[in-house]
Parts: sequence; structure tokens; C-alpha cells
Amino acid sequence: MGRLVDGFGRRFRYLRLSITEVCNYSCTYCLPDGFKKSGAMSFLTPDEIDRLVRAFAGFGVAKLRLTGGEPSVRRDLVEIIARAAATPGIDKVAITTNGWNLRRNAAAWREAGLTNLNVSIDSLDPAVFHRITGHDQLNQIVAGLDLALALGTPTVKANAVLLRDTVERGFDAFTDFVRDRPISFRFIELMRTGDNAAYFDDQHVSGVDLQGWLAARGWTPMAKAFDDGPATDYSHPDHAGRIGLIAPYAPGFCDSCNRLRVTSRGALRLCLFGELGVNLRDLLVPGQEEALQARIQAALVGKPAGHRLHENNSGDTRQLAQFGG
Repeated sequence: MGRLVDGFGRRFRYLRLSITEVCNYSCTYCLPDGFKKSGAMSFLTPDEIDRLVRAFAGFGVAKLRLTGGEPSVRRDLVEIIARAAATPGIDKVAITTNGWNLRRNAAAWREAGLTNLNVSIDSLDPAVFHRITGHDQLNQIVAGLDLALALGTPTVKANAVLLRDTVERGFDAFTDFVRDRPISFRFIELMRTGDNAAYFDDQHVSGVDLQGWLAARGWTPMAKAFDDGPATDYSHPDHAGRIGLIAPYAPGFCDSCNRLRVTSRGALRLCLFGELGVNLRDLLVPGQEEALQARIQAALVGKPAGHRLHENNSGDTRQLAQFGG
């Protein structure tokens, strides 16, 4: 089976698969009014997910990330993780979660085969966390993260959206958090979407602010692994963990793109901030394996060189929960 390579020579080894649009949080930068249905709740079934993952694994995709919405609202998540982990060729199964039930499920996810865990923690101040997410759950989320570490989850990361409020408060609490925890705490530059224009104008700051803060305190950038996402990690000799930055507005951000996305209803998204998608769901049935792989490969011809966020063009992405961020 061939490899997945687009017209710009970029090879794709990493699949981000949304398994639901539903999210039980109401984060200010994504779903400030909470989740609203955009259509029938007919998300991919475990059998469909299994066929999809096998198709991508046949092209050499070895890393799968399950996203949402909030993926852990699905009661069959353990089954989905286990079937993905058992797929020949898949050696990393990751999940991005808001952590609301992490403490209760960390052991089951790990036993099912989860290798990589990303937990969204937008503030380490409980009051600020509550204001951003709409939930007063910071302490139990951190407890769940620490449990995942204790269970031996190979890779544990935390994510925070970089906001003007964050910069004004400084990053000392975050660097203290990773002093003894061997995790990467990554800041994601706020991205403009169809629904958050006013919020973006008020809260967006450049990742350069964080880079300058880290450089002034002795943090140095690290080299990336071949299947890493877009984050640049920074290390410090006095800290077990790292601080990371995902800066989609930086020049050349899309040049090293190595990931594709499939939505919770089975559409292949060639760019998070693109238009529409290529339907795969009608081929996620027995006997259509070759046709499915042919459609995936043909779709890459249409992958653009990069997003158009610099033009305030976020495609048809209304909010990040819609397509899995």
C-alpha cells in the first residue's frame, strides 16, 4: 500500500478523528453558550471507526488521536480505544479530553491501550478556570492527570489556550506545575473561528509573547519527533516537564503539516480551516476497503498549502468542537 503524500510533498502519518461534536463544557473561546446540535446525532459507530482506522493504517498512519467535542461523553469510548490499539500498524492511540471524568476512567483507558493523553487545563487558578470553562472542576482534573502519570501512561500533556488574560497573569504557575511532572504543558494560540470574532479581537496575543518569556528564563526549544504535532516544546534543566507552543499564525506553520482529520460523521477534512470535506462514511462498510483507500488518496490532491487565518478566513469552521480542533 502506498503512502499518503499531498501535492506539496508532505507525508501524513497522523490522523485526528473526532468521535462526537458534543461537549459538556462551555469554554469562552469555543462554546460560550454551550453545545447546540447542528444535525442528527449520528456519529460514527465503533465498526465504522474500526474500518476507517484500518484504512489509514494501511497507508502507514501510525498515530491516532480521538477528539471531539468531548470524546469521553461516549459510553463506548473504551471499546473504541481498544479496537484502535489492536489495529495492525497503529502504535500510538491518543485522546484529547477536558478531563471531567479522567480520574474515574484513566485506568480503563490505559488498560484498553491508550498511550497518549492530552488534558485541557486553561488556568491553574480555580476561579479563572471556572470562568473560562463554566465548571469548577480544576482540582479533580489535576488529580486525574496525576493518576494517569501514576498508571504509567507513556505520554501525558496538558493544553491551554493562550489568552491575553494569561499573558497578563504570567506563566510562573505553569512552569511550577511542570517542575516535578514529566509532562508538556502546551499553549495554543487563540484561533479565529466563525463564531468567536469579537472574543478573538479582545483576547488574541501572539505566541511570540510566550517565546520571549521562556527565552528570558533559560528555556530552550527542542527538536521534534517525526510524528509530533505542530507544537514546539521548550525544556529547562531545573524542570522535569516542558512548556510547549502551538502558533498557527507563525510564518511557515503549515509547511510541516503531517496530520489529517476526519469528522464525527465521517468527512475527511483536508484542513481544519477549510471548506466542506470529502465524505468517507458511505464506504465504511464491508467490501469497500479498496474504494475507501482510493477515495482517501485521491482527496489529497485538493489539500491546500496552508490555512487562510491571516486573512481572517476560517473556512466553514464555526467553532473548534465542530471538527475536533
